[in-house]
Amino acid sequence: MALSTNDLADLRYARNLLENVSLAGRIANAVGAPFERLFTALPQGAADAISAATNKALQTGLRFAVSTMGDRHRSSVEWMHKSMVVVSGAAGGAFGLPALAIELPLSTVVMLRSIADIARSEGELIKTPEAQLQCLEVFALGGRQRGDNAAETGYFAVRAALAKALAEAAEYIAERGLARETAPAVVRFITQVAVRFGIPVSEKVMAQSIPVAGAAGGAVINLLFIDHFQDVARGHFIVRRLERTCGPDIVKEAYLGLSPDGLAPGSAGGPASTRKAGRRQYHLRSHEPE
Repeated sequence: MALSTNDLADLRYARNLLENVSLAGRIANAVGAPFERLFTALPQGAADAISAATNKALQTGLRFAVSTMGDRHRSSVEWMHKSMVVVSGAAGGAFGLPALAIELPLSTVVMLRSIADIARSEGELIKTPEAQLQCLEVFALGGRQRGDNAAETGYFAVRAALAKALAEAAEYIAERGLARETAPAVVRFITQVAVRFGIPVSEKVMAQSIPVAGAAGGAVINLLFIDHFQDVARGHFIVRRLERTCGPDIVKEAYLGLSPDGLAPGSAGGPASTRKAGRRQYHLRSHEPE
């Protein structure tokens, strides 16, 4: 099936969100300093702490995030999840790196809940293993940087890199359930996601480590953090919705053929007002409340 005019507009919006995924740029604008300077704020041993917390958050987060969700289609409620993450960010900003082991799993569960909420609003059957793992995959898709090689780290390149591990994990969960997150097939997938998710987590921790951040700064940075992944989730699940109706090959060809200059307003890397304009246009087309 060919893409309709509305489908193509949705795909432009999705590409805009997915190919402008720099969290560092948003944080740098918020703290008013070049992001490179924040690297000096991380204490010794922070990388190991971030890696351990990232893996733990992903391993335990999904089951809690979707346990009380049904498959019935409904609009997503993104503001509620933002409010919850702001509270945890305030606590994390107040106590710094030592609070990461507690704050990051909590924030990750809330973000996964929001991602699953967005997925369901785009027609995903959230109780299926594939849909649940696609929610985790959003963390990998949001872990790319503006300076990355597009041929290696573009949206479809990341999906292709994760495809085998995702399929094996989905098959395992379908047969045996999600009772054992330590099963080899599930661990392999989570490990690949964690490598990419660790990039924005490090950026978040760096920003929260600067002396002027504190509780208020932690709240703002967490708001940027969840907004970033909500944008990536929306883009990813728009693409998947179009793939279900029009076919993966047609959608991929159209996606790759879009010129950056022809994108609709709403760049995830642009000013907040521009992103809001693109979001508003999309929700008007989809008849879903913002």
